[in-house]
Amino acid sequence: MHIEPGVVDGAKIVLSYATAAGTGAYALNAAWKHIKERGAGSLMLGSAATTALVLVFFQVFPHYPVGVSEVHLILGSTLFLLFGAAPAAVGLALGLLVQGMAFAPFDLPQYGMNITTLLVPLFALQYVANRTIAPRTRYVDLKYRQALTLSATYQAGIVSWVTFWALYGEGFTAEAVSSVALFGAAYLLVIVVEPLADLGVLAAAKSLERFKSGAWWEPRLFNPA
Repeated sequence: MHIEPGVVDGAKIVLSYATAAGTGAYALNAAWKHIKERGAGSLMLGSAATTALVLVFFQVFPHYPVGVSEVHLILGSTLFLLFGAAPAAVGLALGLLVQGMAFAPFDLPQYGMNITTLLVPLFALQYVANRTIAPRTRYVDLKYRQALTLSATYQAGIVSWVTFWALYGEGFTAEAVSSVALFGAAYLLVIVVEPLADLGVLAAAKSLERFKSGAWWEPRLFNPA
């Protein structure tokens, strides 16, 4: 989902600063709510775990350039289910920043676009989860259909933002539209695979239920709302 260098440049890149600022403000508000509800230690532990996982997702997991961007197995819905929205958002933001600073400095000018692309779909996923998962349902008891809904929400958001940035930067040219179509088609595989990964992780999490009081876990992972 990384926006390639040169896709959006010049004065147009200013828009990415504005979207990143708005997204960051929303993320900070979510972090503050998390601290009030679960404590600062919970946010710090969850954010540390998600940051480390995001670096693994970006640097270790296979990723391939397709069309206008790269296809990654980001597992945003997995991070949300295990740790909650605020730690997942912090982890995505910090993981992407560390990756850019340590491994891919050429991606730093696109940081505003990339962070918007990652976090806005995460908060959309949170909204969908609150609306579609019954209050008495623990996350470890989710079915494939529910995991698919969350994954599809997140990945569709990523594809939508990548499409926006590509067409915003390069215009509605045949080449740009073709590149976006290739990228979107490649992401269909991620939408199928990610729910399976979610269910596998949630099944494994059941064996950790004796640690359910750990501050880093999302409370609904093991407990009904």
